[in-house]
Amino acid sequence: MGAICKALPDVERAEVEQKVQELIEKYRSPEHGVEIREVADGLKFSTKPEHHEVLRKFIKSQIPPTRLSLAALETLAVIAYKQPVTVPEIQEIRGVHASSVIKTLLDKKFVATAGRKEVLGRPILYKTTRDFLVHFGLKDLAELPSMEEFEELIKTQAAAEEPAEVQQAELPMEQEGIL
Repeated sequence: MGAICKALPDVERAEVEQKVQELIEKYRSPEHGVEIREVADGLKFSTKPEHHEVLRKFIKSQIPPTRLSLAALETLAVIAYKQPVTVPEIQEIRGVHASSVIKTLLDKKFVATAGRKEVLGRPILYKTTRDFLVHFGLKDLAELPSMEEFEELIKTQAAAEEPAEVQQAELPMEQEGIL
């Protein structure tokens, strides 16, 4: 309740509490599949227990979420921010080969060809697709985060992946009695 009151400084706490109680009562009615519950000094929107099995079946029927490697995310970012862009341009920015990552992004339909660049060799140009926008919840390319925000996201993902990789690398040595 405190977070709501903080977000609405011009509204009295009693009024916020009254409106929350009204919402809790409203969602208790049978025509709603969700409810608002008070949990750990806060509020939580959740599915009503009687609908759990239907929801479980629905979730199992969905396509699993697409996971992208750090290399794929970096390449996708270069394409999104610089499009249309060629593989040599991507490789120059990233400093590593990008052909296999481009193939993965094409397979996942996050990027598509956008013609050929009018230079020697006429390399293929790549751009993002509608599937890219849908997957990342963007209305259009103008909603892309700034480069600073994107760099922070990359650092966060790299930090999240690093401990698992280090831990996996150390396990075989422990089993062999080296450590």
